[in-house]
Amino acid sequence: MKALIMAGGLGTRLRPLTINYPKPMVPVVNKPMMAHLIELLKKHSINEMISILYYQPEMIKNYFADGSDFDAQMEYVDAVEDFGTAGSIKNAEPGINETFLVISGDVLTDFDLTAALNFHQAKKALATMILTRVANPLAYGVVITDKEGAIERFLEKPVWGEVFSDTVNTGIYILGPQIFEFIPEKKEFDFSRNLFPHLLESKQALYGYIADGYWKDIGDLAEYRLAHQDILTGKVQVKIPGNKLNTIGRDIWVGEDSEIDKQADLKGGVIIGQNCVIKRGAEIINSVIGDNVQIEEGAKIINSVIWENTHIGAKAELKENIIGQGVDIRRQAFIQDGVVIADECVIGEEARIKDNIKLWPHKVVEDGATLSTSLVWGEKWSRTLFGAYGISGLANIEMTPEFVAKVGAAYGAFLGKGATVMTSRDSHKASRMINRAFICGLLSSGVNVKDLRNIPTPLLRYNLGKEGEKGGIHARKSPYDPQVIDIKFFDIGGLDLSFYKEKSIEQLFFREDFRRAKVEDTGELTFPGRIIEDYKEGFLNSIDHKAISQTRLRVVIDYAFGDGATLFPSILGDLGCEVISLNANIDPVKFTKSEDEFHQAWKKLADITVALKADVGFMLDTGGEKLFLVDEKGQVVTDDKALALVATLIMREKKGAKIGIPVTASKVIEEMAKKYQAEVIRTKTSPRSIMEQALRKEQDLLGDNLGGFIFPHFMGAFDAMFSLAKILELMARQNARLHQLNEELPKIHIRKERVPCTWAAKGTVMRNVVQRAKDDGEKYELFDGIKIINKDYWVLLIPDPDKPFFNIYAESESSGKILEVINKYKNRVLECQG
Repeated sequence: MKALIMAGGLGTRLRPLTINYPKPMVPVVNKPMMAHLIELLKKHSINEMISILYYQPEMIKNYFADGSDFDAQMEYVDAVEDFGTAGSIKNAEPGINETFLVISGDVLTDFDLTAALNFHQAKKALATMILTRVANPLAYGVVITDKEGAIERFLEKPVWGEVFSDTVNTGIYILGPQIFEFIPEKKEFDFSRNLFPHLLESKQALYGYIADGYWKDIGDLAEYRLAHQDILTGKVQVKIPGNKLNTIGRDIWVGEDSEIDKQADLKGGVIIGQNCVIKRGAEIINSVIGDNVQIEEGAKIINSVIWENTHIGAKAELKENIIGQGVDIRRQAFIQDGVVIADECVIGEEARIKDNIKLWPHKVVEDGATLSTSLVWGEKWSRTLFGAYGISGLANIEMTPEFVAKVGAAYGAFLGKGATVMTSRDSHKASRMINRAFICGLLSSGVNVKDLRNIPTPLLRYNLGKEGEKGGIHARKSPYDPQVIDIKFFDIGGLDLSFYKEKSIEQLFFREDFRRAKVEDTGELTFPGRIIEDYKEGFLNSIDHKAISQTRLRVVIDYAFGDGATLFPSILGDLGCEVISLNANIDPVKFTKSEDEFHQAWKKLADITVALKADVGFMLDTGGEKLFLVDEKGQVVTDDKALALVATLIMREKKGAKIGIPVTASKVIEEMAKKYQAEVIRTKTSPRSIMEQALRKEQDLLGDNLGGFIFPHFMGAFDAMFSLAKILELMARQNARLHQLNEELPKIHIRKERVPCTWAAKGTVMRNVVQRAKDDGEKYELFDGIKIINKDYWVLLIPDPDKPFFNIYAESESSGKILEVINKYKNRVLECQG
């Protein structure tokens, strides 16, 4: 049996360690990580190996040669182009005529491959995916198998709402030679995105084997260091070079010709390479020391990985660091947590390197210097860059001009030199600062910028892409936290940026070596005119303002001190409404409201609406995207009911109307659709998913159930101002009022609760909830989260994408039943966490 080793990865997330090395050659306990893989294959009687190479192939070939030094037969296939994971193995087809194994050259595992092969043969499978269970499945392909191991469903790199299990694809496959019939030549083709979906759809024998044992995709610097800790603590079984000393309570390996002073203190697990010198008083705890390393008197090294030929000076201190080869760390240097120092850097005497700094190769830190920013780039290093509202952070603490300029440069690198970006902001002075810093980053990458300055967000969405712009951003003060600034990112057509594009920008940001433009290629900054005029013209052309003006509706509008107050009054003047305006002056200090302040403002609007005998009341959010309603009786219209009411207005207006609503929306809308012969299309809950549906322009209305409405014939994104006008038009044409219309609706009993759930347990909860539903014979859907449907109720369980919670939505015809259902599934989530 042969193994194909995928050894072509660039290792971008391991930079700066992989600047001089292909990823499979990065050392793990003093030998290339690919060498550990070869030892595992040999252990299971797989001695013939073909390595698929792409990046720095000569280094791998020179090290492993024909494999004879490793008691293996090594062959190599050079990939001229990147044809994807499955496409790359097509080049090896001439050397394969039997069942073979595919494995990545950069994983650390001790799986029982023999057991997996036996499973594959017993099932007579065409393809077997080796699976495992992980705490955070977002970075992997999530898989569900039936009791026989046949794969029922899988999804590559899901967002949290799509996670239906903690069982993931490890990227290790056992394949029959017939698999090549399904892989095209010289075409980009991926196992998870292309090959496996095709096998599943065509009902081929696709199985999943859930393996016991250790598996880690050494994908980033944190995982790289933790993999060493796992080896030191015995979590994974690998061959450790050197001789194990006979010590009590410690696991210590020492290579040949190394000298360790008797008064050196080695604690926990320690691996020391060949020809090392460890001097008196040195303290080494849970660390790996490479070959030819010299550690002077009194140096202290904790939970770190030190590569070969490095020097650690007297009384220097290192904690949770990764130090490349040939580094010189001099006397009393202090290297704080999470620092990564690449090859041949020099850290001067008594220098101090602060947390999470990265140094690219050949950098010099002078004696006594304090380094608080990476040498190349780097200040903010977190689990992810993007959240629910784009990129958010504390103004001038996390969201600094330096940090934002770097994000702008990363975004510019993603779009490419010569692209054009539209930018805008709200009226707060911190937003202006952040917007300008972001523009500087874009210009530095050779991207042109059209700055719309302070405008409501819908105007940016409306204009984006009309003259070839490739993307846009809007800087704003957070509506939820007065200390936070958000940068929202938009795609062509004004959509929220996709999850996959966010990840690409994140990768560039953390990689930190993207190119800047030459001086003559610096981007150009312009300030377009007629933005407001074009929006207003398109707005009025899409509204029956004659019907509104003839009806003379009396309207109360709360502008919430936002930027909509600069534009919307002039449009309303053309519509001929009698408008009573509240909070129509721009006050950036009041852009942010707590939940209590928001509900107080909504209640105040309701009181004023009924007191003035108005026909309807509206409150805009400060960004001009969300709209909140009050009926003519002075009653607040909840978000669930608002979507149902606006949908009903559309259904009454147009026979056969099509309405798009999220999976969280009330089934009452579907009941009304039956009455009016309309069609309802369910969408995922994310704003991006709703907007993608809107772009098709097949629906007459879409809503997010949170105050956002989209009328696709005008724009495929949320716009509170246009939504307000459209609701007035529908009310005028039908002579309808919201309270009166509400009497037609069945009662809505819908409720949302949040249940604490650690990040590590989310995938496990999803898998267990699905299994419980199967066992109980419950009808369920995995469209977005897990939706369980009963004749008396439905309940949706969906992991929060940004916080350690599960969101639970439920609807029932009985208000009493709804509480019972919520509690039942809250308890189920808690039980499934173990």
